[in-house]
Amino acid sequence: MTVARGNAAAAEPAGHITGVGGVFFKAKDPKALAAWYRDVLGMPLEVWGGAKLRYDAPQHPPALIWSTFPASTKYFAPSTSEFMINYAVDDMDAFLARLEAKGVAILKRTDDDPNGRFAWILDLEGNKIELWEPKRAAPVTP
Repeated sequence: MTVARGNAAAAEPAGHITGVGGVFFKAKDPKALAAWYRDVLGMPLEVWGGAKLRYDAPQHPPALIWSTFPASTKYFAPSTSEFMINYAVDDMDAFLARLEAKGVAILKRTDDDPNGRFAWILDLEGNKIELWEPKRAAPVTP
C-alpha cells in the first residue's frame, strides 16, 4: 500500500540538476594560475590546489546563473576562451581597489545594471572574468 504525502504526486521525479558542483578548466601553467587567483582575487585555495566557495557565505547571491551564448558573441572579448566565469563579490569598490593595487587592469565597469554592479578583468592567462555585486534588496521599513 502506498501512502500519499502532501504534494508527493506533484513533485518532480528524482534525477535532475540541483546546482553547479564545480568549475574546472585547463591552464598552461595550473600552479601559476591558481597562485594568481589566490594572490590577486583572494581565492581561498585548499592544500589540494582548488577552492571551496560556499553558497551560504554572507551576501552570496541566492542563485547561480547558467547561460549559453552564441559562438559569435563578443561578450567574452578580449579573451579568446570559450568560457567566462562570473564571481560574486560583496563590495565592488573595495574589491576593485584591491585589484588595481595589484596592477590588474579593469576592462570595464557598470554600476547601473538592474541586477547590480559589474566589472570585467582578465586573469593571468587572458581569460575574461566577470565580477558581480548583486543588487541588494531595499530594507523594509516598519
